[in-house]
Amino acid sequence: MLDLLKPPIEAFQEFVLLSIRAVRNIFRGPHYADDIFIQMDVIGVGSLFIVSLIGLFSGIVMALQMARALTTYGAQGQVGSIVAITLVRELGPVLTAVLVAGRNASGIASELGSMKVTEQIDAMRALGTDPIQKLVTPRLIAIAVVLPLLTIISDFIGLAGGYFIASTMLGLTFSEYWTTAWQALEYNDIAQGLLKPFVFAIIIALVGCFYGMRTTGGTQGVGRSTTSAVVSSSVWIFVLTAFIKYIWNRVFVKQ
Repeated sequence: MLDLLKPPIEAFQEFVLLSIRAVRNIFRGPHYADDIFIQMDVIGVGSLFIVSLIGLFSGIVMALQMARALTTYGAQGQVGSIVAITLVRELGPVLTAVLVAGRNASGIASELGSMKVTEQIDAMRALGTDPIQKLVTPRLIAIAVVLPLLTIISDFIGLAGGYFIASTMLGLTFSEYWTTAWQALEYNDIAQGLLKPFVFAIIIALVGCFYGMRTTGGTQGVGRSTTSAVVSSSVWIFVLTAFIKYIWNRVFVKQ
């Protein structure tokens, strides 16, 4: 029994130590600003198209699903509020984070894994460079900055997709749709919608770097690390969604 528990406990310990060192390095030099901006470009700009596309069709599908039910009860004017609350509070942050995890956690794990199996990381240590400061912290900062921005863009484009359906199928005017969508949102919803992607970004970056830094076994090991990074980060996104929602309701929502 102890032999079965030993590997996951050791892996969790390594992950915690990596996370502590990566976060601590944010507040100490040297700061590799060029690497941070490069990662922001690769992760943020590189994910912009797919995030916008998924956001658009999420809003369209949501409005299509609600159009018939709302029309039955004569409440078609509320489609904007439903799309806004669902996208901003829950669906937008989760979908955006899953897409970024699938695209970038795998990329981070494969990149660092390739460096690990070719002994480039060992060479950095030999030259006196901290690999976590050079490789992990810039990616952590970059994703923490760009993922909330990508979520905002995805939410807005999703609302625009919902407006397209509301105007063509339900006959709502621009003012009717956007007024109800705006009025439905509270500061509580916006705060949740920005907190979640920030937390997800930390997990995506740390999980991708963790599996990349502990890669072994040559090219096959790189493939295993890439798969593990995507699966683990995606699972943690949904786990943290439920956890954040539970804590938020207990602390901030007064019944």
